[in-house]
Amino acid sequence: MFLKHPLRALAIGLACAAAIAGPASLAAAAAAKVLATVNGKQITEEDVKIAGDDLGASLPPQLDGKARESYILDFLIDGVLVAQKAQAEKLDQNPDFSKKLAYYREKLLMETLLSQIAKTAVTDAALKATYDEAAKAQKPETEIHARHILVPTDDDAKAALKRVKAGEDFAKVAKEVSKDPGSEGGDLGWFTKDRMVPEFADAAFKLEPGQISEPVKSPFGWHIIKVEDKRQKTFPSFDEVKDQVSRYVAQKAQGELVAELRKSAKIERAEPPVDPAAPATPAPASDKK
Repeated sequence: MFLKHPLRALAIGLACAAAIAGPASLAAAAAAKVLATVNGKQITEEDVKIAGDDLGASLPPQLDGKARESYILDFLIDGVLVAQKAQAEKLDQNPDFSKKLAYYREKLLMETLLSQIAKTAVTDAALKATYDEAAKAQKPETEIHARHILVPTDDDAKAALKRVKAGEDFAKVAKEVSKDPGSEGGDLGWFTKDRMVPEFADAAFKLEPGQISEPVKSPFGWHIIKVEDKRQKTFPSFDEVKDQVSRYVAQKAQGELVAELRKSAKIERAEPPVDPAAPATPAPASDKK
C-alpha cells in the first residue's frame, strides 16, 4: 500500500513528528476518535482531517465520503510505519533531519498565521467594497463581436471577399478556406481592441455591425473581417468574480502583514537581493581560441 501513495515531504515530516510525539500530544490524541493503531501509535479523526487538508487536490478526484477517509487513513498508516522505521534507525538524530523539521515547523506556522489573516480579511463588507472600487475604476470601453477569414495571401483574401460580397454566408466561407483553426466559422466572439494585433484591431473597430472589411494584412496573414455587433463592455457581476475578489482581498491582507513585519524587523543579508527583472550579467569572453 505504501508505494502506491505519493507521500509528500511535509506529510512525512508530520508523520515523523507524530511518531515521536511526547505525552502531551498523546493525551490530546486520546480525546479524538481513534481510527487505527499502528504498533501502539493511535491515528485519530483529527489526523485524517489534517492529512486531508494537506493533500487537497492531490487526492484522486473520484474519492468521496468513506472511500476518501479510508484512502487517507491508509496513507497515514503507511506514513507512521515508515516514520517508526526511520526513528528505529535513528534518522531523527541526523542534523539534516533536524534542519528540515525546523523548516517545516516554520512553514506550518507561517501558513497558519496567513490563513488566519485571510479569514479575518475576507468579510462580506470587504469583498463588496473591493468589488465596488474596481467597478468604479472600470473605464467605458467598446467591444465588438466579429468573424474573420484568415488566408496566406492577398489574392486568397480577395477571392474570399468576392464570394462573401456575392452573397455567400460568411461563416460558410470561413469554414471552407480560413486557416484559423481556433475559430468555428471564423467566430472570434466578443473582444476589446487591446486583445488583437494593431493591424487587425484598427480595421475591425472602424467597422459598424454588418460591415465587411477589405483585405487586412497582419503578422498572421491576410484577413477579411465582419463585425456582427458592437456594445459597451459591461463589468462582471459580483457573483461572477466573487472568488477572484476573495483571493485578492486575502492576498492583499497577507502581503500587507509581511510588508509591515519587514519594516519593523532587522534583516541582514550576506549578499544584496537579486532583482528578477534585471537582465542577466553576460559571461566574460573567453581568451581561448
